[in-house]
Amino acid sequence: MSASGNRHVAPEAKAAATVDWQRVRADFPLLRREVHGKPLVYFDSANTGQKPETVIAAVDGYYRQYNANVSRAVHTLGEQATSAYEAARDRLAAHLHVRRDDLVFTSGTTMAINLVAYSWALPRLRPGDAILLTRMEHHANIVPWQLVAQRTGASIKVAEITAEGVLDLDALRAAMTPDVKLLGVTHVSNVLGTVNPVREVCRMARERGIVSLIDGSQALPHRPIDIAAIGCDFYALTGHKMCGPTGTGALWARREHLQAMPPFFGGGEMIREVRFEGTIFNDPPHKFEAGTPNIAGFIGLGAAVDYLDAIGMANVEAREAELLAHASEEMARVEGLRIIGNAPHKAAVISFLIEGAHAHDLATLLDLEGVAVRSGHHCAHPLMAFYGVPATCRASLAFYNTHAEIERFIEALGKVRKLLR
Repeated sequence: MSASGNRHVAPEAKAAATVDWQRVRADFPLLRREVHGKPLVYFDSANTGQKPETVIAAVDGYYRQYNANVSRAVHTLGEQATSAYEAARDRLAAHLHVRRDDLVFTSGTTMAINLVAYSWALPRLRPGDAILLTRMEHHANIVPWQLVAQRTGASIKVAEITAEGVLDLDALRAAMTPDVKLLGVTHVSNVLGTVNPVREVCRMARERGIVSLIDGSQALPHRPIDIAAIGCDFYALTGHKMCGPTGTGALWARREHLQAMPPFFGGGEMIREVRFEGTIFNDPPHKFEAGTPNIAGFIGLGAAVDYLDAIGMANVEAREAELLAHASEEMARVEGLRIIGNAPHKAAVISFLIEGAHAHDLATLLDLEGVAVRSGHHCAHPLMAFYGVPATCRASLAFYNTHAEIERFIEALGKVRKLLR
């Protein structure tokens, strides 16, 4: 086991033993399928998480039993749909340790960040202001800020990382100059797996009067999250990576921001009164939820939160730490394999390359062995440029994976290496 694996795994190892992981795995029907005549090894959970039966049943139950629009009817089906939809907000808020009325439903992290960009940043930023981002950000936490900067005259500043893939806190602190109005930072890197010290980062920002936004897409599926303890101003998240349906997510924001921000979209539901002379908007969070939402999706997300809470996020984190340590140790033995990103605190994400093989070719050959990994730039062009590579393969594990699957993955890598010789 690597030194980084030791530091990360040992404290939580006992927690994972309290869960019957074989029974948990059986909850996920897709994991029983075959690909190219071989049992599927799904190592692409950073891309999207698989869904347990309870989530699938919740979505199916909505469409079969009480399909109706929310907040717009007093008939039984409408009341049932509204109750189930808003119950999902309650569950997610409790999961995050926040107030329900500070949680805006969105289609995912991308929409959540765009909401902050256009509703908070666009009216406030001026020429000479700066937005500070880190080298490891996903494009969803880069491009919206570029678009806003172009319209306001603000600039983008970048905080660099070390060769290990660790955020350079000294460089970040030095970059927090008076012109910086907003800091955007990922909680967990989707490429490197690096877990950033977001509490410390947000404290540094707060001391300097800088508003902070945390991209929680890759954190929420893998560890307990207490947004109040983090101390950020905004926290964006995606539902489909945490066992929920696609097209779901949320933005948590401090109440004073939500009250001061103008709506991002206009339409039904986000209003209190509309006249041609002007409109009185609804209170947050509904002020930002125009139109008919993804009702079935959010009901499914509520079921996903219930499912994860029943397992316990500390157990999820411990299980994935065990799997990460095992996979990292085995991959280190593969000749010609390079792991990119060796931060001491990582989620179960491993980006890698094999000498002489393009990432896409490697992923294609692994697929023929039934192993699903992601290949490409992972929506992180600036990070690829930092490491001097056009793309990587990424194996991302989840609590429903097994040690036996890791052995099959290593075996498949061996077969692929022989083909590439």
